[in-house]
Amino acid sequence: MSFSLRPYRAPDFEQPRFAQAPDVRMAEVELDGVAPEGYHSTSMYPEYFKIDGRWRLAEESRMDSAVVLREDGRLDVVELRNLRRGDRVILGRTDGGEEGIYLHADGFAQADGGADLFAFRSARSRETAFSRDYDFLYQLLLHEREHGNVLFVMGPAFAFDADARSAMQWLIENGFVHGVLAGNALATHDLEAGLLRTALGQDIYTQELRHNGHYNHLDVINKVRRSGSIPKFIEEYGIRNGIMYGLVKQNVPFVLTGSIRDDGPLPEVIGDAYAGQAAMRNLVRRATTVICLATQLHTIATGNMTPSFRVVDGVVRPLYLYTVDISEFVVNKLRDRGSLSSISFVTNVQDFIVHVAKGVRQLDEQRKAEERTQKDPA
Repeated sequence: MSFSLRPYRAPDFEQPRFAQAPDVRMAEVELDGVAPEGYHSTSMYPEYFKIDGRWRLAEESRMDSAVVLREDGRLDVVELRNLRRGDRVILGRTDGGEEGIYLHADGFAQADGGADLFAFRSARSRETAFSRDYDFLYQLLLHEREHGNVLFVMGPAFAFDADARSAMQWLIENGFVHGVLAGNALATHDLEAGLLRTALGQDIYTQELRHNGHYNHLDVINKVRRSGSIPKFIEEYGIRNGIMYGLVKQNVPFVLTGSIRDDGPLPEVIGDAYAGQAAMRNLVRRATTVICLATQLHTIATGNMTPSFRVVDGVVRPLYLYTVDISEFVVNKLRDRGSLSSISFVTNVQDFIVHVAKGVRQLDEQRKAEERTQKDPA
């Protein structure tokens, strides 16, 4: 079965309205971290800017940021707090071309016409059938293993179930995970499960509560801090399973960002919110597919710094953003904040990841069998 990404249709800048549009206006930053009046704020969609008579795409975009024209001609999308005195910032509050700014929201739209204006079951809810979404995701993950970068954004729910931990570890070890964003809890309870078979004192295999189990995660944090790092703890205590074990073993980068309620935290947890956001964005910049799982605040934060597209080897391709949660409110919250390109699953994330690992494995084995048959028809 062949798989291809949805093609991108760039704007036709030969049209008179684009050809006759003026160049963008710019103003210099006068005070670090303060944008000039009338600055243009970016979205998740591809945006073009007319400079010296030529329309140019800001290739690395994100929501709610300014666009800076660098000395080398590069268009740099910068958070307002990171602007520096002397930066030349693009101005404009319209995006239809009249100020030299054009937002291209339908570059990945189907060319065969849109959906009916009135239709039942067009929302994403607990009643939605996600079968086709799963089938597409299996194919997408196989494609991204060879050609893309898959970033998982994870809440702690996975650490509470042995099957979910095993499924996620399999995805990591088989090349389907290129980065992970999470908090202190996911890493803590996953390491607790690896050492003590519990998460928050509950057995991850039987779901039975263990005596004095409420000490377990604190004891693990204490041991990791004594070891000095997560990799050192895994080595010293002979951890041989789980999510963090898989990430360390496969050298997959992860960013753990802290919250005000954290216990410990683990040594790798970034306590400074802005340093954490910058570290998260460094992984988001590489991603071509982002899968957010049962973590509302991390999902919103990641969604706000994730565009709907990525430029790879000069080609504009879609960036797929998935939000998965058992709560309809959570999966719809990201859409309310402007990330309209997100694809939502309303389901238990532990079941989701087991289902995904099983489906991807079966499809991978099927494709390998087909390749062997083609090479040796006899």
